[in-house]
Amino acid sequence: MEKHLITLKVNGELHTLAVPVFKTLLEVLREDLNLTGTKHGCELGECGACTVLVDGEPVLSCLVLPIELQGREILTIEGLMERGRPHPLQQAFAEMGAAQCGYCTPGVVLSAKALLDRNPTPTRQEIAEALSGNLCRCTGYIQILEAVERAAAQLRDVRSAATDGR
Repeated sequence: MEKHLITLKVNGELHTLAVPVFKTLLEVLREDLNLTGTKHGCELGECGACTVLVDGEPVLSCLVLPIELQGREILTIEGLMERGRPHPLQQAFAEMGAAQCGYCTPGVVLSAKALLDRNPTPTRQEIAEALSGNLCRCTGYIQILEAVERAAAQLRDVRSAATDGR
């Protein structure tokens, strides 16, 4: 089996790996880097459980080859904490009961982060559209939408305080 030497930047750290050309990013993250927060779901690109961010945009890691991502920023759920604290999205999901079984949660949270990074004041409809590629069988989505709204408000408050010099 032929392997290719690749270097990936995952969660701010460089990793040089020898991987078979056919191995997906999902497999490399879970099996080679032991970042198991990214979940195996359908492996067909239909459920969103394997969503990670590449250069800030949601990507289904089951459909992309890592060799295509050299030199790009990859963020998994493990890299979302800030200064040892949960990201406001993670906190809001816990507080609002938006993470029931938790299987879809990493992908949903990362899709929501991409949305809030580009649009800090999304409407409920914009949130629903941004998360439409992430399937959840437990929550009925209301708690998820409310958690994203809460996190958006918290992030706006933090940004406002930073610009006001508080």
